[in-house]
Amino acid sequence: MIIVIIAGGSGTRLWPLSTPDYPKHLLKINGDDLSLLQQTYKRAKQLTDKIYVVSDASHIDHVKEQLSELTEDKFIVEPARRGTANCIIAALVYIGKRHDYDEPIASIAADHYIRDTAEFSHSFHVASEAASSEKRIVLVGVEPTYPATGFGYIQKDQLLSEKLGVYNVHSFKEKPDFETAKSYIESGNYLWNCSYFIGSLNTFKATMEAHSPELYKNYQRLNQAKPEDYEQVYLSFENVAIDYALMEKVPDLLVLPASFDWMDLGSFGDLHKAVSSDGQGNHIQGYVETEAVTGSLIENKEDKPLAVIGLDDVVVINTPSGILVARQNMSQKVGEISKRFKKN
Repeated sequence: MIIVIIAGGSGTRLWPLSTPDYPKHLLKINGDDLSLLQQTYKRAKQLTDKIYVVSDASHIDHVKEQLSELTEDKFIVEPARRGTANCIIAALVYIGKRHDYDEPIASIAADHYIRDTAEFSHSFHVASEAASSEKRIVLVGVEPTYPATGFGYIQKDQLLSEKLGVYNVHSFKEKPDFETAKSYIESGNYLWNCSYFIGSLNTFKATMEAHSPELYKNYQRLNQAKPEDYEQVYLSFENVAIDYALMEKVPDLLVLPASFDWMDLGSFGDLHKAVSSDGQGNHIQGYVETEAVTGSLIENKEDKPLAVIGLDDVVVINTPSGILVARQNMSQKVGEISKRFKKN
């Protein structure tokens, strides 16, 4: 198996902890010694030593510094972000010049928070076996534990293989409202969509050619580009996610339900669920004093003291890049605000 770690991101949703130059996969959370990227690499090493990392030019130096044991040829640099679809295209072109076209390739994100590494490894071994035997793209979806409204869902269809435990995919569902998410959980037919994809280069090529001609054209153009033209060709691609560009168009996808503790950390509300808290439900780091505060996430990355008094369920973040004060149930808006700062 070959692993491709997608280490992109604009650093907006966890601003000001993360920034465009230092996105969230570079962050250490919950007092961990390793960043999210380093933890992802550690999980990948349990599966294979064939590991590649795709990252864009804006923070590739930080990525290389954190993964210093990888040789230079293991890094695939995007000239600029063009979405996960073209990011994966770049990886397929690069890997195709170095490996067998029938070897399974697994695409995983660098910024997911997962503690159950044994179940993670087992799931990807099974998905890789299914991808090889069926010559189809296999997704790994996570069994939902609560009616989340911030994630997409995969609707399972009939069981394809009792031995492997893989299902045909019936459909994708966008982020639902709370009542709809509850109905998904109650039905038992839905999984959280983690955007994990496993398939050989031959499978990806045939699937793109059949169901996403534009993406296949991008693959061909990049594969045939001369080194001096590579950047210009890549920058001509539309910024688009692989889910929209390909996966939602494919009628014969497979999905493997997994049960490891997956978190996307797409907001400070998600981050608060992942980190440890005290008896008042507060997660506090840095030079901080509180009084009558509950259910809050407070981090101070500066030497100046930070005091929070009489507030519940808030996010207070102080870093050299900025200061954030927000109600935790509004933390999904952080990305929009950080983009305004960038624009202005």
